[in-house]
Amino acid sequence: MMHDDTHIGGAGSRFPQTRGSAIIAARSGDAETRNRGYAALVAGYWKPVYKYIRLKWHQSNEDAKDLTQGFFAQAMEKEFFQGYDPAKARFRTFLRTCLDGYIANENKAGKRLKRGGNAQIMGLDFENAEGEIRELQLSAGTVPEDFFERESLRSLFEVALARLKEACETAGKMQHYRIFERYDLREDEAEKITYDQLAAEFDLPVSQITNHLAYVRREFRRLVLEILRELTASDEEFRSEVREVLGVDPE
Repeated sequence: MMHDDTHIGGAGSRFPQTRGSAIIAARSGDAETRNRGYAALVAGYWKPVYKYIRLKWHQSNEDAKDLTQGFFAQAMEKEFFQGYDPAKARFRTFLRTCLDGYIANENKAGKRLKRGGNAQIMGLDFENAEGEIRELQLSAGTVPEDFFERESLRSLFEVALARLKEACETAGKMQHYRIFERYDLREDEAEKITYDQLAAEFDLPVSQITNHLAYVRREFRRLVLEILRELTASDEEFRSEVREVLGVDPE
């Protein structure tokens, strides 16, 4: 969880359109565009889908892997997302409804996709997702639908952090990222590290520490907005998601 000393939403800033909507791209008649759209949707939602299957549908980890891959493969083949209307529901709610229908049909027909069979193999890190489930220590009273919402937001930030690290590495700014990681992302310390301690640790003046943090926070916020744009299908839905996730009202 991010520390509160700098609000990620920023102040008085505009929300430029960066990448286009992956939902709209997934409906494209162009195969390459459609594949890119589905890849972005898989990246944003495969973990919440897997965890939700484990929690709500009480599937084993192996069956949950198969069902996760089978769901996204079938969503692409049968164009599940063509019927999405952002005026009626948020996309993640629509996706969860599609997922419930898919699994209910699989269970009714007594079907199970074999590993290495018809399901598309996407190279997803299911071991990592399973480890996160164990760490959460879910209770019997956990509401699956609420859990899916929380995990969707968690996945959003995970994807943004992965892109941030890659961008910093490409730009030769990994020290910036490490300072950000040390100050904003560490939760295992009894007391939060100070700017002075960071300056001593990285052998930099405090002013440079704060400048590096400001740079990476701006980049992180930009990437969160980029992903929100990808995972929404209309400007209204995008703005609503920004208000919920970042706590600011887009201009």
